[in-house]
Order: sequence, then structure tokens, then C-alpha cells
Amino acid sequence: MKKVFVLFFALLLSVCTYNNVIIAQDDADSNTTEIVDTPETSTEMTPETAPQTEELPKSEEAEVERSAHQKIKKNFIDGGWQFMAIVLVCLILGLAIAIERIITLSLATVNTKKLVADLESAITNGDINGAQNICKATPGPAAEVLGEGLKRVDDGIDAVEKAIVSNGSVQMGLLEKGLVWLALFIALAPMLGFMGTVLGMIDAFDSIQKAGDIQPSMVAGGIKVALLTTVFGLITAIILQIFYNYITSKVDSLVNSMEDATISLIDILIDNKQMAAGNNTAAAE
Repeated sequence: MKKVFVLFFALLLSVCTYNNVIIAQDDADSNTTEIVDTPETSTEMTPETAPQTEELPKSEEAEVERSAHQKIKKNFIDGGWQFMAIVLVCLILGLAIAIERIITLSLATVNTKKLVADLESAITNGDINGAQNICKATPGPAAEVLGEGLKRVDDGIDAVEKAIVSNGSVQMGLLEKGLVWLALFIALAPMLGFMGTVLGMIDAFDSIQKAGDIQPSMVAGGIKVALLTTVFGLITAIILQIFYNYITSKVDSLVNSMEDATISLIDILIDNKQMAAGNNTAAAE
């Protein structure tokens, strides 16, 4: 938890610094455009430079056709960096948790069929210690659960089942670690976007009240700025929701394979116990 909060404040500080740099760049760009458009330049035009006036529409089209980064930067600033920064932090933290979970679950994925086959070969030969060593050498929750069950072989099948069930619950909790925070960011991002929209609408209507007149440009501009936070919040929630569903499906797949492996282990132990009992009966006769 401490690492998460430290990362949160570090990201928030970096976002605020980035926004200040962006605002400073925009101010510099606006000052440059004001200097270029001074009356002196228009009065000093000669017949040789007159054809440049015909190229003004092309330059305006170039300004309109901005890059994707510039459009995102402009919308980010127009939407109000206070709420946009918080939503951006939710996106970054959510992606960090999602990537960490995906890497962890990928490393935990093993071929359980091969694992069960190796355990069956060792148990059939009566090498319980060898079966335990196989589980220790194999990564993943399935091997961990099977290893805990094999430690209770001498106590009977019931003890093995109890050990598997108790350790299986622990492994499921480890697999689902961090999903609560990811679900929080999915729910929080659109809420923050809606809050920014509501506050932006309040400011827009406040400006209309102060002006005493409803101007279409004023209303449209205020509504546009207010809706930017909602759009950004919804985009964040959609991205994180995709990762959440993928991680959930990955966890379900691991849990199903783990349950199949434990059932197979119980069957192997029961069969070998019956075989051992039959061999002892035959030897006694």
C-alpha cells in the first residue's frame, strides 16, 4: 500500500509539472503568433510578397490539421487539468496494476497435464519425496497446492483434501491480488469525469448569468469544455475494463486447471492406496 501511495503522489507531481510546461509552451506559441500578425508586417508588404496572402488559407489548414499529440494536449488543457490530471493518474495506476497482473499470471501458467503425469509416475513408484520435489521445482499455484496436499499423504486422503482446499483459497487470493484497486479505478474515472462536467456546466451557466445574455458561442464553448472530462473518464474506464476482463478470464483459467489437477491427484492417491492394499493382501495370502 505504501508503494502504491508513493507512486500515486509521484505521478501526480509529474502530471502537474507536465501541465505547467504545456501551458507555458502554449503561452509562448500565442505570443509568437501575435508578434507575427503585427500591423507592421502588413504595411511593409510589397508586390513581391503580395502572393503570400493567397497562401494564407493553406497555412490555416495546416494549423487546423494538428497532430494527434497536439489535439490531446489541447483537449487536456481545455478540460481543466485539475480533474484531467486525477483521471490520468487513475489510468496510469490502473495500467500499472494490469500489466503487473498479466506478467504474474503468465509466469504462473504451467502445463498441469504434464505436471500431473510426472506426479503420477513418481507416486506409482512409491517416491512421494520425489513427487514433492517436482512440485517445488514447478512454479505456479497448481504446483503449490499439490505440494501442500502431498505433505499430508501419511495422514490419509481426508487430510490431503483439507490441505488442498485451504491452500487453494490462499492461492486464489494471491491470483486476484490488485483486482480490487483496478475495479476502483474503473468506477472512479467516469465519476470524476461526470463531476468535472457538472462543475464545468455550473461555470458556463454562471458566465451566462453574469453576461445577462445567452450567446451561442458562450454556451457551446462551455458545454464543450465541460464534456471533455466525461470523454476522458469514459475512455479511461473502457481501457481498464478491457484489461480487467482479460485478467479475470486468466484467473478463471488458472483456477480451473488447478482444480482439475487436484482432482487428478486425489484419484491417483486413491488408486495407489488401493493397489498397495491389494498387494499387501496378496502377500499375506
